[in-house]
Amino acid sequence: MSQMEIFDRRAVAAHRTRAAPRLAKVRPVLDELAFRVLDRLDDTGRRFRLALDIGGRGAVAPLLNARGIEVVTCDISPALAHGTASVAGDPEFLPFGPARFDLIVAHMSLHWVNDLPGALIQLRQALTPEGLFIGSLPLLGTLSELRSALIEAEEVLTGGAAPRVSPFPTLADCAGLMQRAGFALPIAEREEVDLEYAEPFALLRDLRDAGETNALSARSRRIPPRALFPMALATIAGSAGRLRINLPIAVLSGWGS
Repeated sequence: MSQMEIFDRRAVAAHRTRAAPRLAKVRPVLDELAFRVLDRLDDTGRRFRLALDIGGRGAVAPLLNARGIEVVTCDISPALAHGTASVAGDPEFLPFGPARFDLIVAHMSLHWVNDLPGALIQLRQALTPEGLFIGSLPLLGTLSELRSALIEAEEVLTGGAAPRVSPFPTLADCAGLMQRAGFALPIAEREEVDLEYAEPFALLRDLRDAGETNALSARSRRIPPRALFPMALATIAGSAGRLRINLPIAVLSGWGS
């Protein structure tokens, strides 16, 4: 296995396929995040004709269509590549020629990519010379409490811990990647989203229903101890049993060159 294979891309596709019929359960969160990201289009003063939606899970394309933009959707899961113009494809091996789109949106879909620098370069190349790229992905700190709680609980139960939460980049990492990919006028901004759950297991259900469960190549294939998740979640829930989660997101933008 290559050192670059941090994520099992087949597992990513399988998780998103499994989530396809359940996305309605997390639609409000997906739509709110997409609205926040795409609100930046108003600041450009530009009219876009043809957009590529990478992995938007049905939240991005309707917002772009409402602006009069024709949209091609692309997802690693064929079950999520649907619409009048859609392609099942992997952003690590983008199935489009150069200078194809004047807008590309990769919303919350690049954090499971092994070769993120390479994917960003391919996305830039698919832009017209004056096209715009907008992307978003979780930042370092996402699910940090859950990560720590799972490690501690699993060490108590089994004497060791398997990786269960993905590594995430810093905002500085994202800014550097945009520059490295060759975007003109690259910007990396931080967006904060606060979520609250009436009971802790609702967080795990939302992650499953959004297709965001563990796809690390180094993940354990064994069934976890039955007590693992209840023990871990109990340590991070509040006194009333409610769970508050902060989701820091990087919103990236840059122009073709």
